[in-house]
Amino acid sequence: QVQLVESGGGLVQAGGSLRLSCLASGGGFSKYPMGWFRQIPGKEREYVAAINWSGGSTYYADSVKGRFTISRDNAKNTVYLQMNSLKPEDTAVYYCARSATTWVPRPAIDGYDYWGQGTQVTVSS
Repeated sequence: QVQLVESGGGLVQAGGSLRLSCLASGGGFSKYPMGWFRQIPGKEREYVAAINWSGGSTYYADSVKGRFTISRDNAKNTVYLQMNSLKPEDTAVYYCARSATTWVPRPAIDGYDYWGQGTQVTVSS
């Protein structure tokens, strides 16, 4: 059974940085693209970024492009989200997810089949 566990969330001032990590277990990590999403209470889960199996291709939502960087270390079964120049509107619960296929899905939740429990990121103004 695949399990994803996020860590690294917290409280940071606007303009600051955080790095989220997502450790995968259950096998097959290096075969699948991974994604990061975020959700504010009462709103739909929002796509943030995705990375292909090798880490050679990355994709971002316009709202985070140039500020966030997704990366992965297949030897450590871990995907990262480096978040710089954080804004109060980045406040959300951040989730990592594994693609349901071996290609990078469209930027929507229905392309991902395993999800972590989420980690809270709060950016104060």
